[in-house]
Amino acid sequence: MLAGSHSFVTARVLVIAAACGLALVGCGPAAPRLAPPVEPYVVVLGTAQDGGLPHLGCERECCRRAWREPGYRRLAASLLIADPSSGRRWLVDATPDIREQLERAREHPPTRRSEGPRPPLFDGVFLSHAHIGHYTGLVHVGREAYGADRLPVFASASLRRYLEHNGPWSLLVSAGHIQLVTLAEGQPVSLAPELELTPVSVPHRDEYSDTFGFIVRGPSRALLYVPDIDKWDRWERRLEDVLEEVDLALVDGTFFADGEVPGRAMSEIPHPFIEETLARLTALAPVERGKIVFTHLNHSNPAADAEGAAARRINAAGCRVAREGEILPL
Repeated sequence: MLAGSHSFVTARVLVIAAACGLALVGCGPAAPRLAPPVEPYVVVLGTAQDGGLPHLGCERECCRRAWREPGYRRLAASLLIADPSSGRRWLVDATPDIREQLERAREHPPTRRSEGPRPPLFDGVFLSHAHIGHYTGLVHVGREAYGADRLPVFASASLRRYLEHNGPWSLLVSAGHIQLVTLAEGQPVSLAPELELTPVSVPHRDEYSDTFGFIVRGPSRALLYVPDIDKWDRWERRLEDVLEEVDLALVDGTFFADGEVPGRAMSEIPHPFIEETLARLTALAPVERGKIVFTHLNHSNPAADAEGAAARRINAAGCRVAREGEILPL
């Protein structure tokens, strides 16, 4: 099922081409839009840490520039999985930016049919964990907003219990706006023929629930999505081993380096720094390093500037930063 190195290089060319045609950040003048693939694909709907860019209360130039110039803005990290053959689609994480992300997903897949006065927004929503950037967008599917009818929401057993027993989420359940489905570590969920999603447990600050990453497998390629994780050495799996199983890996790039957030102890938010990830992967072959795509960037992260020195350093290492709106074929 996994592509060989030649197929991966071909896929990477397609991804970069699609990115420059569809990206909202970092590609300069807009290139002509390319037609979405006929096979299943993923759309990057957001690439920022939970608070987005610009960030609440930030007076630094990184955020002031984003207010002035919309091209520098980033929405909270999220993906859309689209299957053109069936016209179905699934959201990965319901962020505080779900309204704008739904609009970005309007044409995906192009075969989608919207019937009735209140059609389903998605065929399902997969939640990674209970931090605000990953599930709080669900407030918009309740009676105060869209009023969804039994929208399938996939979550771990602990996250399901949290949603069932704490308001306002419990009202979404009791009123029938969402229908909870339990995810289990390592158990694939079939989305369509030759398209499945598998939850992968990762270590993270589990105040309300545990945390999942996801592996999405299509007919030709597989994609790892881990927007939130503690330091790599706290994971029971080796990142290098997981990279061998997939063709692309969108991973936690929250912070570029230590000391990035003035006035806060970085040990309280122990994400792997991009510098650490790059150093860890130095010995890998270029094709393996080329699988790494950083997402979930904090507003303070200098790599959020696609034209800055940090982004150039990432590119020089053979990796890159995710672009909002880009299509990743499966």
